[in-house]
Amino acid sequence: MHRSLLRPLRTLAWTLAFAPALLAPFSAAHAEADPGAERPPVAIAPVDDAWRAQLPRDAEQATQAYLDRLPAAAVQRSNDYFEGTYALQGVEFLLGLAIAALMLQGRRSARVRDWAQRVGRVGWARDALYGGVYGLAGGVLALPLVVYQGFVREHAYGLSTQSFGAWSAEWGVDLVVTTLGTMLVVPVLLAVIRRAGERWAAWGALTCVALLTLMLLVKPTWIAPLFNTYKPVEPGPVRTSILAMAHANGVPTNEVYEFDASRQTTRVSANVSGIGPSAAIRLNDNLLRRASEAEIRAVMAHELGHYTLNHMPKMLMQFGLLIFAGFAFSQWALRHLLARHGAAWGLRGVGDAATLPLLAAAFSVFMLLATPVFNTIIRTQEIEADRFGLALGREPHGFAEAILKLSEYRKPDPGRLEEVVFYDHPSARHRIHDAMRWREAMGTP
Repeated sequence: MHRSLLRPLRTLAWTLAFAPALLAPFSAAHAEADPGAERPPVAIAPVDDAWRAQLPRDAEQATQAYLDRLPAAAVQRSNDYFEGTYALQGVEFLLGLAIAALMLQGRRSARVRDWAQRVGRVGWARDALYGGVYGLAGGVLALPLVVYQGFVREHAYGLSTQSFGAWSAEWGVDLVVTTLGTMLVVPVLLAVIRRAGERWAAWGALTCVALLTLMLLVKPTWIAPLFNTYKPVEPGPVRTSILAMAHANGVPTNEVYEFDASRQTTRVSANVSGIGPSAAIRLNDNLLRRASEAEIRAVMAHELGHYTLNHMPKMLMQFGLLIFAGFAFSQWALRHLLARHGAAWGLRGVGDAATLPLLAAAFSVFMLLATPVFNTIIRTQEIEADRFGLALGREPHGFAEAILKLSEYRKPDPGRLEEVVFYDHPSARHRIHDAMRWREAMGTP
């Protein structure tokens, strides 16, 4: 579920943070994958009801029995993939700072602003033009890193199903959407900052939360269908079971949709998107094809838990506080940086469109420092949804089997500090242990 909120937040942060890359991704941080040698997923040995019936009642022992089914090669592959993302986050951050510096040095950002002011007829149009150039430049400069992360690396680990042509076409659509979004966001944000005066950090943060909420409402209906086809799940036991759980918990929908994620990836996923009456239940075709009915029921009970527990509005409020802290940090940083370098960079204050790269750099520093807090907020809600889903779906073995599948790209057994800092979901050990503890307490087979 968290991606339905975190992806728009990262998109918003990306717009602010101008975080892409000029440099090709050839550093040692990426050495864990050989782009020329694809490594297909390692199969997990299947088990039957007899194996499950013989599991120890003790939750710790049962959890270890599940984890022991992961072949050593699969664990190593998963560890390599997931640990590689740690370094990539640092690369994104450092390159983002480099791009911000590139824009500011030589008054490049100021020259883009001056061009927009010559071409635009009114203030909002000028800001929109600057935002369009800003978003387009960011997407193009990001391309080397995005190709590596989204295509080369995914193929190296056997997680992508796309040809380069298909991937490129989707990247082009995403670039257009991002550029248009930046053209809408930048004028609104700058108008609020200019009007708020010294209170611009508080009002800017509030504006970002409002924009984030709008993105959550718009994305499922208008943006997601640009990349995937959504259709109702065919009548049958799966659809009936999911809707029964939904109706029992007051989720206001009478349909379940599947989408063709297999066009892009081998990953399984599902979500209950929307806020209030806009709820929509969605699962991808990989989950339908690769998972048993018990696994699907367990996964969808988890996703329904997010909606029933009001995680989306709660997370918006929690993230809103962190965004406010980020803007407060940025206000402090910009006060000093503008006084010292503003004239040399051709900047006219916080409300100047040309100052966005500087705001970007400050905000991205805060985002990096706050990563463990963001991850902990999400991870805590995932734990709550796991436990709700176990009580609703009553499928501890189905849930454990689904979590083993997620271990294809998530390190299954990290250290405690590693999990706190880098994980926005609980580890496989944590989640399977929750399922086995529920099984032990409830006395189920």
